[in-house]
Amino acid sequence: MAQYLPLLAMFVLAGVFAGVSFLASGLLAPRRPTAAKEAPYECGIVPDREPPERFPVRFYLVAMIFVIFDIEIIFLYPWAVIFRQLAAFGLWEMLVFAAAVFISFVYLIGNGALDWGPLKRLRPMTATLPDEARSADRTAETTVRRVSVGTREPVG
Repeated sequence: MAQYLPLLAMFVLAGVFAGVSFLASGLLAPRRPTAAKEAPYECGIVPDREPPERFPVRFYLVAMIFVIFDIEIIFLYPWAVIFRQLAAFGLWEMLVFAAAVFISFVYLIGNGALDWGPLKRLRPMTATLPDEARSADRTAETTVRRVSVGTREPVG
């Protein structure tokens, strides 16, 4: 039991430190709430409306792919440490493991899990645009003027 005493002391010290930190922060923190302090912070951009849609599942898929490859790297470290003791068996075992992960990666790429660009369209976009939108004399200024007429006063 005496061999676990340092471990127990470490857990007690960690608990005491966490408790004192929470207590000190609650007692010593200034309490001057304002609307700006209570608003959610989004990378410096002030939110003026709710997001129009939920986050796409693609964000979570990329996070899961990252975790899978992170775990593969974690398994490579101990294997590299005892590689000489495992001999040929360890080599084949790691080759099978790496092949399984690589095949799953190729499958994910084939299904477009890492495609972040615009969605592919079945027909070209120019076929659906009116003739004035495809005109050679169309400029950014005419587009801005055309768009701003419906929402604000004309530009210029």
